[in-house]
Order: sequence, then structure tokens, then C-alpha cells
Amino acid sequence: MAVSEDHASCWVHKDLTVTTKQIQALLTAARASGGKDERQVRLTGIEREYWMGTEISRLGGYGLRGTVTAGDGSNPKGGEMGTGYVNLRKQRKRQQRKVGREEEGSSSNHPELAAFVLALRGTPVTKPMLYLCDNQAQLKAVKGWVGEGGKATLVGAPDADILLEAIEEL
Repeated sequence: MAVSEDHASCWVHKDLTVTTKQIQALLTAARASGGKDERQVRLTGIEREYWMGTEISRLGGYGLRGTVTAGDGSNPKGGEMGTGYVNLRKQRKRQQRKVGREEEGSSSNHPELAAFVLALRGTPVTKPMLYLCDNQAQLKAVKGWVGEGGKATLVGAPDADILLEAIEEL
């Protein structure tokens, strides 16, 4: 289902029969106002089919016997950088921080790495952790340190300070 301010579109399989009651329920949901949607994963009934087809499920997130955490950072032009993470199994376990100001010269990757550091610090070392993010630069920065030993260097890295914190946590 796709919704904009003045249009809603819902496509269904050609063999599916949609009742008037179902159409009304969709229209009511589309017209609802409020803030961001809160994620509610239900792994039962028909919703299970949907959730098991998502990227998190394909990565083993819903079956992982450990911590599944998602983090994100923002670096708005002219504003303060912010970062945060949420433990997807314990939604009350979340943290957010301001991580600096644009004039300090950090890259947009800085708040993304800060969210990763917060998540690492909030997860016991003895538990497996799946970390979900939407930033390829962050993944490359951290991957460059996994298994590198003494060969890797932070000289010239744009976010050496926060990257060092992530490496120390790992």
C-alpha cells in the first residue's frame, strides 16, 4: 500500500477478493494521522508471512538467539548531529545522543558510527548481536578493521575518534 497526502493506492493479486469491509479498514488506516509508525512485529498468522520475507528475517534476525539492534544517525545541514539505536526485542532499551556540531568537521558517517558504538556498549559481550543500519560507508569503515590486526591505521581517517571507539568495543 502506498499513501501520499492526496492519494492512496493498494494493489492486490488478481485472484484475491477484497470485501467492502477490508477496503474501509485500509482507507481508515491510510487517513490516520500521527507521527512515525511504531514497528510492531507479529510472527503469527498472516503477518508472519510478511515479516519472514523482510531483510531482517533473511539475515536471521527473528530467529537469532541474541540481540537484534538497529541504529541510525543524522547530520542535518547547519544543525547538531544526532544518533541513536534501539534493541528490537526490548523496545524500551534505546539510546540517543547528540554527537557534535557540523562545524567540528566530521563526516556524515560520524553519527552513524556513534549509533553503532552506543549499540555495542549496550549489548553484553557474551551475546551475539545483529546490527542493522542503512549506511554503506559505515559498513565499509568497520569492515576494514575486522581481522586486520596491526596492519590497519587510523591515520587520515575522517572519523578516527569515533571509529577508534567502535574498534575498541569490538
